[in-house]
Amino acid sequence: MPTVMRIGALRVVIYLNDHRPAHVHVLGQGHEAVFELSGPRGQAMIRENYGFRRREIAAISPELDREMAALAAWERIHGKD
Repeated sequence: MPTVMRIGALRVVIYLNDHRPAHVHVLGQGHEAVFELSGPRGQAMIRENYGFRRREIAAISPELDREMAALAAWERIHGKD
């Protein structure tokens, strides 16, 4: 599972054998969240949250949007739809 970017102490990873739709896993502080990258320009939308507070999720999402690296990494690993 390559780390495709970092948001502070959090790691943003993509599993090599993962499924569509395009998404990333955000790991850190003993928590995990899954964000789909399904907007027209790869906007991140929370799909699953295991332990992060709402305030933390609200801070993570715009960072994923700002860094188009998450969607670009997904497409490098899994190809475009």
